Amino acid sequence: MIQPAERLQLVSEYYFSRKLKEVAQLNAEGKDIISLAIGSPDMPPSPETINVLCENARKADAHGYQPTIGIPELRSAMARFYKRWYGVELDPAKEIQPLIGSKEGILHVTLALCNPGDKVLVPNPGYPTYTSLSKILGQQIVNYDLLESNGWQPDFDQLESMDLSGVKLMWTNYPNMPTGGRATRELYEKIVAFAKKHDIVVVNDNPYSFILNKEEHLSILQVPGAKDCCIEFNSMSKSHNMPGWRVGMIATNSTFIQWILKIKSNIDSGTFRPLQLAAAQAYDNTEDWHTQANIHTYATRRKIAEEIMTTLGCTFDPKQQGMFLWGRIPEKYADVEDLTEKVLHEGRVFITPGFIFGSNGKRFVRISLCAKDEKMQEALERIKKIF
Repeated sequence: MIQPAERLQLVSEYYFSRKLKEVAQLNAEGKDIISLAIGSPDMPPSPETINVLCENARKADAHGYQPTIGIPELRSAMARFYKRWYGVELDPAKEIQPLIGSKEGILHVTLALCNPGDKVLVPNPGYPTYTSLSKILGQQIVNYDLLESNGWQPDFDQLESMDLSGVKLMWTNYPNMPTGGRATRELYEKIVAFAKKHDIVVVNDNPYSFILNKEEHLSILQVPGAKDCCIEFNSMSKSHNMPGWRVGMIATNSTFIQWILKIKSNIDSGTFRPLQLAAAQAYDNTEDWHTQANIHTYATRRKIAEEIMTTLGCTFDPKQQGMFLWGRIPEKYADVEDLTEKVLHEGRVFITPGFIFGSNGKRFVRISLCAKDEKMQEALERIKKIF
């Protein structure tokens, strides 16, 4: 009998892929589930962005293959974006690589830097794809703890006490998903120093620095010398309301970019040219657009999400950033799914159990802010009826 590759035994179907099938079935039965689970912005990109896409898509010569490195207009816009918001200078020709969303970047970076058997430091809790793709590609997962008591930041004393032999990559993600833990300049300085000391490449995933953030926008590349040992992902999905467009980027030194490009050019081709031109336009969005889209829109929803958390009996840090709210469940529940399944099947609201992000998330739930105010308010009212 034909058998699948052995690597399929190492991973399971992505939680949301599996759970959304159940939600779809419940909706088909007329249950009208409100989803507060997925971080998919529900607002459109800026009008200027859509106009550029439409105008260029009508051109007869716009539909051919595009270079894997991305068109110069997009790379230049990415460099301007980093200079404008982070104060980081990037050479658009050598230090930037556009991505078809940052999720594919996890694959390309791992293939470019890691051999089978190499160790990879992965945060617990953390984005599940850091773990699943590393398993598929044959790396050894070495989890490091992120704890509420430490502000969801790495414990560097714990890291130094670990066996770091054979560690090639370290994944970080700030503002943190799922916990909303904040980045600080001091944290980034510690991470860079740790990476240099142990010859580890740090990959910092940075898609949330604009969401509910009125303060300085931080990048690990602001730390002097960080480009030597750090790679940063950024994505338009969250900050520019473009999740389905699949536009992200890598910023790092020219050598790492060349290694990654060697992998990427053998896997895919460049993105549709009108889409790249529209993305370039989006990177030049006004400060007013960012304030409305990334702060005002989510601030109202965040207040409702906090009411939902309080109704559930959960506690949370009001200072967390990003497009989710992360809360600790009451002690009376033996398991987080005792709560989330009750909310789904009795309240008809889908929220995310924290265990999918790692064992340190097993006493937490996550609520997405990616639903219209009226839907979030309705979800609150439904939940109030069952608690």
